[in-house]
Amino acid sequence: MSRYKLTKTVVMVGMMGAGKTAVGTALAKAIAVPFIDSDAEIEKAANLTIAEVFECYGEAFFREKEALVLARLLDDAPCILSTGGGAFLNAANRAIIAERGLAVWLKADRDLLWSRVRHKTTRPLLMVPDPKAKLHELLDSREPFYAEAGLIVEADANFSVQDMAERVLAALLAHPSGLLRKVS
Repeated sequence: MSRYKLTKTVVMVGMMGAGKTAVGTALAKAIAVPFIDSDAEIEKAANLTIAEVFECYGEAFFREKEALVLARLLDDAPCILSTGGGAFLNAANRAIIAERGLAVWLKADRDLLWSRVRHKTTRPLLMVPDPKAKLHELLDSREPFYAEAGLIVEADANFSVQDMAERVLAALLAHPSGLLRKVS
């Protein structure tokens, strides 16, 4: 079994349904570092679900708290960090991630995303009359921001979570930053 040294946090970014949490968890296990989900950290701090935060306080409040949590997590030891789909839209978040970590965009096409989120009731932004159209609208508006990630890994509907984690691992090992390397 290979051992790895991670020198900066890897921040999984992308749309809801791209696999940030599932792939991030498998990747963290493969390289033996902690996995942290920023949405789970926000829920813990607020003692509310993300949907409840949106409902009670609105999206602007949520985004403000998300930025604070993200900055705090990036100050901690290197890990695999999964973010909510909107976190990378904020210019300050993109800057701090680029400075203290590496953003990895799990790039999934609209059909794959829809197949993964269409039956979910935990996506506040999709609680609208036409959730598929809303998902497409979000994807179209967010892709230019996600494209600023330091590393882009294409999702594949035929890949298992483990296959995708291995694809991200290979991309990280090949990345010129050297933030992940094998050690003996």
